[in-house]
Amino acid sequence: MRRRFPGGKTPIPVEGPTFHPRDKWRCGEGRATADPRVSLRCQHALGALGTVVSVSQENFLSLSSPLPLGFRWSAVRAGIKASGKLDLAVAACDSPAEAAVMYTSNQVVAVPILVGRRHLASTGGKVSGVLVNAGNANCATGDAGIEACHRSCVVLADALGCVFDEILPSSTGIIGVPLPVEKLIAAIPEATATLGREAAHAEAFATAILTTDTKLKVAQESFTLDGRTVNLFGCAKGAGMIGPQLVLATAAAPHATMLVYLFTDLAASSQQLSAMLSRAVASSFDCISIDGDMSTNDTVLLLASGGSGVPAEDGAAAAFENALQHVCNALAYQIVDDGEGVSHVVTLEISGAGSDADAQAIARTIASSPLCKTAWSSADPNWGRLLAAAGRAGVAFDPGEVLIFIDGLPVFEFGMRSAAFDEAATHAAMSRRRYTIAIQVGRGPGKARFVTCDLTHEYVSINADYST
Repeated sequence: MRRRFPGGKTPIPVEGPTFHPRDKWRCGEGRATADPRVSLRCQHALGALGTVVSVSQENFLSLSSPLPLGFRWSAVRAGIKASGKLDLAVAACDSPAEAAVMYTSNQVVAVPILVGRRHLASTGGKVSGVLVNAGNANCATGDAGIEACHRSCVVLADALGCVFDEILPSSTGIIGVPLPVEKLIAAIPEATATLGREAAHAEAFATAILTTDTKLKVAQESFTLDGRTVNLFGCAKGAGMIGPQLVLATAAAPHATMLVYLFTDLAASSQQLSAMLSRAVASSFDCISIDGDMSTNDTVLLLASGGSGVPAEDGAAAAFENALQHVCNALAYQIVDDGEGVSHVVTLEISGAGSDADAQAIARTIASSPLCKTAWSSADPNWGRLLAAAGRAGVAFDPGEVLIFIDGLPVFEFGMRSAAFDEAATHAAMSRRRYTIAIQVGRGPGKARFVTCDLTHEYVSINADYST
């Protein structure tokens, strides 16, 4: 995107993946690929195949066939959620799948992450089953929490006919409350008995992982190479406690929760998947924030069954990485769009910084500023708050070179309010559900795109009443 600035100045364009559903969620026919043998089709914010539906227009998105080969899904009511809704999700692999996972970088991590790291190290990155409970984080629960997680993995492994460390556990919900493991274990037989490959089974899985979410978060994409099709399906949950910064499970650093599960029938090794997942996450989930709070349970899991028979080589690897990026972008945007109490989704485009890291630091600081976020909630074009937040991001820049545009309208130029600033027009632009704030801080090469949201009375009410 390139806009003409007054005085002949043109901001450095912010390139790369974008999250806006009306823009780059479009793919399918006509999308260019490096390999002429590859044809692509996708379904992100899902209407009919190839049709983009704004996430605000559908409370519940739906999946379509084909789903990735080699997986089955189910969900049941274990009684963990007080609401009585679906709260236990299981994904089973026909044979051990290759896995890559990225976890929170919070120093305080939940039991499933500790256990999951141990299991992946033991199996060399192989997973036969995924067990997710919602309504309890199993975090800060001591040895009893570890034992509960271990017992549930053993029971599911017995039901699936695999070894217990091929089960990857996940949890989301209240921190510090003992996991009601007897309820969880009692529900596993029903969960395994109802496993299936249809869209309804995958939707049930995607529904059971939700907590304060109000919308299903799913995305699909597929491509065909030499007559063989590779499918990718992703689902996510997250509406609060969203400020992820993720690291690979194999990294030495310890890195309402964000959970993301990605399933593909590409034939790829754990090492290949880890490299591709790391790149996709860096420009999607690591570039969103609802409240800036990093969860203890954040997880992004990618499983590859190999069921398509297409190896991750040459054109197939490039096509899959492209598909993975689009699915991650779509899910990341849906998370922010469904944020607790969110009434405005704001895309920050930072350019002209000394490095991409500097640009992201500025974006993350603005995105987590209560003053900026409350101004957005009332569509207040208070550019001073943007400038002040950028100035405390720990990044050196000259305020006299800064340009700020809100949805293309100039508000600040070269050290002072823009002569073309139109408060009424800018307020009207900010009154829309979605808009972009572009800030150029210099003429450097660094740039970042970051998706965030406003802070409303509803968010405060939800989190004031949420028992911890």
